Amino acid sequence: MSHDVIMPQMGESIAEGTITAWFKNVGDMVARDEPLFEISTDKVDAEIPSPEAGVLLEIKVQPGQTVPINTIVAVLGSGSEKSVPDRVAAPAVAAPAVAAPVTSAPASAVPSIPVIVAPASNEPAMSSTEDRRLTKSSPLVRKIAKEHDVDIRSIEGTGISGRVTKQDINTFIDRHEHAPAAPAPISQPVMSMPVVAQHAPGPMAIPAAFRAQVFEGDRVEDMSVMRSKIAEHMIFSKTTSPHVYAVFEIDFTKVAQLRAKHKDRWNEQHGVNLTYTSFIMKATVDALKKFPVLNASLDGNKIIYHRDIHLGLAVALDWGLLVPVVKDAGELNMMGLSKRAVDLATRARNKKLKPEEVSGGTFTITNPGIFGSLFGMPVINQPQAAILGVGAVEKRPVVIDDMIAIRTRAYMSLGFDHRLVDGAVADHFMSAIKEGIENFDGSSL
Repeated sequence: MSHDVIMPQMGESIAEGTITAWFKNVGDMVARDEPLFEISTDKVDAEIPSPEAGVLLEIKVQPGQTVPINTIVAVLGSGSEKSVPDRVAAPAVAAPAVAAPVTSAPASAVPSIPVIVAPASNEPAMSSTEDRRLTKSSPLVRKIAKEHDVDIRSIEGTGISGRVTKQDINTFIDRHEHAPAAPAPISQPVMSMPVVAQHAPGPMAIPAAFRAQVFEGDRVEDMSVMRSKIAEHMIFSKTTSPHVYAVFEIDFTKVAQLRAKHKDRWNEQHGVNLTYTSFIMKATVDALKKFPVLNASLDGNKIIYHRDIHLGLAVALDWGLLVPVVKDAGELNMMGLSKRAVDLATRARNKKLKPEEVSGGTFTITNPGIFGSLFGMPVINQPQAAILGVGAVEKRPVVIDDMIAIRTRAYMSLGFDHRLVDGAVADHFMSAIKEGIENFDGSSL
């Protein structure tokens, strides 16, 4: 008996995935739950375990290919089945152009559709570029193309390997729908920026005159899946939310003293380091309980006030950025928050996160300060209402009671959606975090 292996849905809003590596070849034995292949999606890079034990009879989707969720990517069997001639083994190596994982990038839920089949024999054969534009476009893009009777192969894609993005097709449709019926002749070419559909979150199609030049010695490579999705998500966030920022300088002197006093015992008893992030997480959770509008989302004209606090923690990786989520952070003490954060960060770096661990966040903390940045202006992680940026915690000279003193300080910035959060509320929220850190109750340690 054979068993189909499908492309899993790695997150509530994920519509497709890219195979980046196969760990087995056709004919190999596979144990149940043994890593079988690796994928990249809009949310996370993950190793997918085998759903059954058996022999890998067929690999249907090669490394580098992107297919909708629920697509059959391989076939497992008991080994008694006879292989048919058209079954092709894929090398168990990652495709270089898509080996990187993808960040957490919320997107609209898209229904999965069948993989597009090859054209009938009486149609002209597609070039490799046209084939990539057609087969590697997302289900949503193909749906839009069908609704507007657009041939995807006629669009110059700006995505990975010439892939047509949602931005590309919306720009193409908008330009053709608003094009004048009989344009007047001109003596010289007139350069104009293309009209971009307001609802399109993807990267803008750039006119030739503004395209980057490639010089001798330059290296040109496709964006990774993760880098491409980060770009799309950042543009979407900036065009969706009016970003406003508040920056507070916060005194960490008491926290630094408590950390120095308790860090050895903390490590011995709990098995995790007592870091500044531990204190920041606890202060943030307490402040979110006082100001629930910061733990909210906007859905059209409706405000969703989330009952539970699901705290996202941005983790910088060698190949990009992921935002694993500490679920039910409001129910955890500082030790619980610290253990959960360390576990998620470790598994993010080892590509072992589960789909539910990179989705459903209600508020995000990012810490560029660990790399020396004084403070940052982070982009909101949609569909959240705000994001907290933490700068470098370091000793600085400050004036206290008309005297110069050395204190441990840090700048912390709050980026918030001004449609939902007013400046006064944002300042009160940051004041609550400041109070929680500067007057931390050491008895809880």
